[in-house]
Amino acid sequence: MKTSSILLIGESGVGKTHYGAQVLKRLMKGDGRLRMDGAATNLEPFEAAMESLNEGMAAGHTATTTYVESVWPIIDTSGNKAELVWPDYGGEQVRAVSASRRIPAPWRARLISAPAWLLLIRLQQTRASDDVFSRPLNALKGMGTDNREVQLSDQARLIELLQMLVYVRGAISDEPLGSPKLCVLLSCWDELETDDQPLAVLKHRLPMLASFVTSTWAAPSLFGLSALERPLSPRERDMEYAARGPEHFGYVVLPDGQRSTDLTLPIQELLAGGS
Repeated sequence: MKTSSILLIGESGVGKTHYGAQVLKRLMKGDGRLRMDGAATNLEPFEAAMESLNEGMAAGHTATTTYVESVWPIIDTSGNKAELVWPDYGGEQVRAVSASRRIPAPWRARLISAPAWLLLIRLQQTRASDDVFSRPLNALKGMGTDNREVQLSDQARLIELLQMLVYVRGAISDEPLGSPKLCVLLSCWDELETDDQPLAVLKHRLPMLASFVTSTWAAPSLFGLSALERPLSPRERDMEYAARGPEHFGYVVLPDGQRSTDLTLPIQELLAGGS
């Protein structure tokens, strides 16, 4: 049995905890590509989230300073076994890395050891407005000094974040990267109201980021993700959700645009073939 640690990269509000709780429920239910193969350890980070979802309510925000890892023994439909190390943490930690351009020692260790990275992006909370890349300096000639400061857009910041992570990993190469494996999950897909393929959506909304990912990695995978399938309130119960159970909600959009209720597919994609 091998240990496969996935580095989950996502800022605050992208749905990391909800996805982890729903994946855990799918593994326990055991009707997907992956299922639980023994007792998981350290489920505290996800127990509160699962309780909230069982009540038809959204889970609370993960504390900024939290970083806890759970170990889930899993097996796929072919009998291949692994121990999946799944983290839960406050997304502000990722934002702090981008702002300070410093990577704390614990994160450095995770970057180096994890054979696969799972990047969650919520397109609805990103902006692709004018920045120093889309607005050339000669366009500023003749403008007054009272003009607003031109800042990096969110997609430029995400690219810079990935560049820092790749550098710390030591994965600098003239060839597209095969390791670490990368999967991009476009979360809260139900809010986008589109039938396009995930890559097409990313190219339309964040074209520079899409170009960076597809040119830097040899075989990146892109999925759409709706972990809950509908918006939930942290204070008011969704009675239908509670009655049917959260395990009956949620889906992923495959790279070809088809939908699947098996939320473990992106994980299986990253684990396939090892590191």
